[in-house]
Amino acid sequence: MKIAIGIKALNEAGKIEAALRSALAAVAPYGGTVLLADSGSTDATVEIARRLPVDVVQLANRAERSCGAGAQLAFQHLDAEYFCLIDGDMELVPGFIEASLAYLDAHPQVAGVGGQVIERNLEAEEFQIRAAAMANEAHRRAGPVDRLDGGGVYRMRAIREVGYFSDRNLHSFEEFDLAARLISRGWTLVRIDVPAVEHRGHSGNGYRLLLYRLTSGQMGGAGEVLRASLGKPHFPLVVRRLGHLRKAVVIAAWWLALILALWRAPLAAAALVIVPVAWLGWRRGSLALGLYSFAMWNALAIGLIGGLFRRRVPPTRPLASVAFTRLPPAG
Repeated sequence: MKIAIGIKALNEAGKIEAALRSALAAVAPYGGTVLLADSGSTDATVEIARRLPVDVVQLANRAERSCGAGAQLAFQHLDAEYFCLIDGDMELVPGFIEASLAYLDAHPQVAGVGGQVIERNLEAEEFQIRAAAMANEAHRRAGPVDRLDGGGVYRMRAIREVGYFSDRNLHSFEEFDLAARLISRGWTLVRIDVPAVEHRGHSGNGYRLLLYRLTSGQMGGAGEVLRASLGKPHFPLVVRRLGHLRKAVVIAAWWLALILALWRAPLAAAALVIVPVAWLGWRRGSLALGLYSFAMWNALAIGLIGGLFRRRVPPTRPLASVAFTRLPPAG
């Protein structure tokens, strides 16, 4: 099989049909397969998928739920020359799969190809910041990159060489971890100047989303990636290229300085709060976004500590799952 597309999802009933239909249209010229890897949805996500010509598997143990587990669950059930992974709140843009396969066929040293991610929901502060930063982030621009955030098409042979697609222990940064393992083995990742997916992320209050990311473990992804790389060939890449680690160190130093200032110089302590918020506000073009960035950096540092010490299981251990049969189309 030339191409298989996996879609990982959790409670995406309002968006999953559009995601699945975009994937079905993308694989149709190649006779490819589409699979939904569900992480234990409690809404109608699975039922909607079962009425479409796609395969559906669900994580058997919800306690194993994580971003990495969802991606690996999809990978372990598919076999093709190339593997594409997207999220359940994304839609593939027509033409991306064709362009990425052509690039991969022409460049055998490339392990994966991504495209441009189009953010469609900018209600939450996180996605406003992300959309504004895209032009300045090296891994978002066309050319060789150190990760394929937002999904991509991967060469199965390269994935098998590094042992597994996604570390089931990771609650975020799973794309970066995969990229670091591939690059350390001599593979290359490329982002092409072609629209790849439209992303309709979380809506609502950004601070509520930030709290969810912290309590669900997602903010601990950087610490989990660092721990997973200890003693491995890709450790230097992780330390050098994962900027969130440096941000966490800066915040930890800021915490120490703030504690000392509160003890000795309260006015200096006030400045230690005002100055970084003002600087981030200037950088983001909005005081509100600056305050949100400041809160996110602190949540990241807190999460990193938890992620660094979180229990791990072997990432190559298969995930137990339940397969669903298809239902007749509605109506």
